[in-house]
Parts: sequence; C-alpha cells; structure tokens
Amino acid sequence: MSKKRLEEIRKTIDQLDDAIVKALGERQKVVQQVIHDKLERADEIRDPEREEKLLKKIREKAPEAGMDPFFLEQLFREIIQHSVRYQTHALLDHQNDKAQEEVIRVSYQGTDGAFSHQAAMRHFKQRYKHVECIGYTRFEEAADAVEKGDVDVSILPIENTTAGSINDTYDLLNEKNLYIIGEEVLKINHCLMAPENVQLSNVRRILSHPQAIAQCSRFLSSLPRCHVESYFDTAMAARKVRDDDDLSQAAIASSYAAEIYGLNILKRDLANQEDNFTRFVIVNKDEISCDPQLNCKTSLIFATIDEKGALLKCLNLLDANGINMTKLESRPRMGHPWQSLFYLDIEGNTNNSRVADALEKLAKKAQYLKVLGSYPVREGKW
Repeated sequence: MSKKRLEEIRKTIDQLDDAIVKALGERQKVVQQVIHDKLERADEIRDPEREEKLLKKIREKAPEAGMDPFFLEQLFREIIQHSVRYQTHALLDHQNDKAQEEVIRVSYQGTDGAFSHQAAMRHFKQRYKHVECIGYTRFEEAADAVEKGDVDVSILPIENTTAGSINDTYDLLNEKNLYIIGEEVLKINHCLMAPENVQLSNVRRILSHPQAIAQCSRFLSSLPRCHVESYFDTAMAARKVRDDDDLSQAAIASSYAAEIYGLNILKRDLANQEDNFTRFVIVNKDEISCDPQLNCKTSLIFATIDEKGALLKCLNLLDANGINMTKLESRPRMGHPWQSLFYLDIEGNTNNSRVADALEKLAKKAQYLKVLGSYPVREGKW
C-alpha cells in the first residue's frame, strides 16, 4: 500500500471517529432531556427491561454491520452505564439543592496531574461548568480545607486493589467531622518517565509516592541499581524530575502527568496487578440525602465492647436485618491500647427503614458508632 493511500485511509478513520464522538454527544443531550422529565415525574432511573431489549437489538444488528456482537454489547453497556451515572448525579444534585450550582472547589493531596486530580475532574467535570481543583501537600491539609470552608469538598484515596487500604484516609474519617457524599474509582496506569528517552540502565534514582512505589514493587525490584525514594505525590515527583533535568533521575506517575510536565515515558503499565484501581471518597461537612431508587452504600465506624464474640454479635445484628456487608476493615483505636476500630461498608442508605433500624440497634450494642454517610455506588467499568 502506498503512503498516499495509507494517509487517505487514516483520514477517513479520523472522520468516522469524529462522527462517533458527535453522535455520542447528541445522545447525551437527549439523556439530559430525559432526566429533566424523570425528575418531574419521579420515574425510576433504570429500566432493565428496556436496556435488555436495546442490547438484544444491538447484538442482532452487529452481523449486518460486520461487527462482533460481543464487542458491540460491551460498548453499549458502557454507554448505558455512563448514562446511568449522569442521571444518578443529576437526581442527587436535584434532591440536595445543588442542581443550579455551576462552580465547585475541590481539595486533594498532590498537584496538577496527580491521580486524585484526575479522579476529581472525572467525578465533577460533567456536573459543573467549572471545577477548581486545589492541591495540598498532605491528606490532612486537604481535609482541613473542607472543615474551614476554603473548598466545597475534598477527594481522598481510600483503597487500592494492589496496595490495599490507605490508612491515613481511614484515620482522618474518624478524626474529622466530615461525611462521605460520593465515591470515584480510577484505573491507575503507572508510567516511568524522564526528561529524555533514556535507556532504563541509565536510571539511578526513581521518585514517587509511597503508594505508587508499593503498587510497582515487582518492577522496581528488577532495577537493583536504582535508588527508590518516596515523594509527596506522583505528579510532584514528575515535576521535580522535569525541574532537575537530570537524565539519571526518573519518576513514576500517570501519563497525564508526563503530558503536563513534558516528560518522556520510558515504560508503561508498571503495577504488580494488571487491573490496578484506586477508590476515592468525596467528603463534605454535611451529609447528603439519597433517594431510595439510587443504588447506595453506607459507610460507618464502630468499636465493640470488651466481651467475647462482640464483633460477631454486631455483624449478626446487621445480618438479622437483611443488611449485606461489602467491606470490613480494622484499624487501631488511638488512645485505647489493644482496641480496634472497625470500618464497615453496607448496602443501602440511611433513608431505608431496614438500614436505619439496623444502625439504631448497632448503636446500642457497640461501644462507639460513627456513621460516615450514605452515597451512590460507583457502578460500571472504570
């Protein structure tokens, strides 16, 4: 194939891609009209029967277009999930008198290009005309900014599929007078980057956040001649590598950070696990109200009394009320030697009578109980 012919084909593909993007944009405008009607009539957000009919139709049409039915079904499932996500946020904002707000200020730990920055933009960009993200050096500073009213909300990482729980966030949720009002899940793709496209053998020092270092431990162990150094944040590490302009120095951060700071990516996909995700929580000074039709979870902290089988009794109490537990985490209870705090996620929200009744009973059984908030579950592919 000639070079000219190849360029013509690529131009046609670009035009088709543009058409796909425009069509999805038009579809989104229709979804926005639908949600306004649903808010007025209080209709259910999801219509499973209609969704299945749509997917069946897509599968049947796929062969006519020369496409794989499975691929198109997965693609449209993602489109549907995106629509549900938009409608969930619209209903939530409507019920909490946020629908008319156009600007939101978000605090996070790190700087431009950090994973927390990306997660904040992903969570709020479609809901607000302007998202002002303000980075802080430490998690506690980001949380303090919410308590002081310097920002509207803060976004904090709470767990990762490779490195596990982020204890600093769990401790802050217990210490601060803040509530979880949402969650975001971000696929993490760690990249090694340097000022120029140098050989890996030339790298002698690698900077990154401790969590990123833990998530990339196998890759880092394959570079025995490199000194690995913890830094405040992945994006801050990328910025330092750019500023130092030392060709023996590299950073582990996102491809977004490499783009922002003009760095060359030496290697991608460094995490120990291929499916590497981080879950973030959005916190505020006030709780939110969640409509019963939304798929929600409730997060809480409790401590048991000092007796045999106390934890099991508390968990059995939830089970007796038909409450499903999705996460259980323990942390030392500060100021109480040899005692633990249990962090728990359960299905449902506090507006549900079963959940409210179970929490009332748990408060009587536990030594200490703090409900961190109810909020919509982040659904779909990430």
